[in-house]
Amino acid sequence: MDISFLGGPRPQRGVGVVAPFDFALDRELWRWVPDEISLHLTRTPFVPVEVSLDLARLVSEHETLREAVRALCAVAPEVVAYACTSGSFVGGVAGERAMCAAMTQAGELPSLTTSGALLDALAALDARRIALVTPYTESVTSSLEEYLAQAGTAVTGRAFLGLTRHIWKVPYRDVVDMARQAVVGAADCLFISCTNLPTYDVIPQLEAELRMPVLSANQVTMWAALRRIGAHAVGPYQRLLIEEEQRARPPAPEQSQKRQQQQEG
Repeated sequence: MDISFLGGPRPQRGVGVVAPFDFALDRELWRWVPDEISLHLTRTPFVPVEVSLDLARLVSEHETLREAVRALCAVAPEVVAYACTSGSFVGGVAGERAMCAAMTQAGELPSLTTSGALLDALAALDARRIALVTPYTESVTSSLEEYLAQAGTAVTGRAFLGLTRHIWKVPYRDVVDMARQAVVGAADCLFISCTNLPTYDVIPQLEAELRMPVLSANQVTMWAALRRIGAHAVGPYQRLLIEEEQRARPPAPEQSQKRQQQQEG
């Protein structure tokens, strides 16, 4: 059989992703990625610790991130994202910037984190008051609130599950229930934290019901990573961040450029 007419594989553009060792939602990340982009995932080393502030610190040590980025560089991604919310907010705003700087230095390419991507998404939506949903314990949830407060974002209401393991098994109905509990004040948007919490299909439902933008950890991570390389995330019916923002704004806003300059400086 002559297959020469196929012409070989098309050139691909890559997004590198560093995920915690227990990350189980690879397929969810792919759903935001257009066909011409490939994801290249690697994971941090296993540590026998349940989800907690201690785990967030362990999986986010700079040398761990540097080693992961060096491994990803073998397949030449154009940008690297650290897909972990708690791991990237546990050190506050300054800690998040230091993580990005460590990754950028290791790979000599643009780097970002989930928590930094969240701040970029809030800036793009001009959202300063948010409702918050997490699967975490109270202490981890409070640490996220502190991170947001440092960035000038107020939390108007929150709901959390108190889980320390198996977060990827949480059903959509529990996410919806938490969202309804959290939206009690005058919020500009809802944020659903944790890259290991399934959210893709629930976002359109919540945006229609709550009549506000709904952001999730994986959504903002992919949105921000793709923006860095001039591409756009895909998310049918996720209108308020992805579809409208894609039409209205350029792929690399001033906010992201300032954050990248801070990391490199």
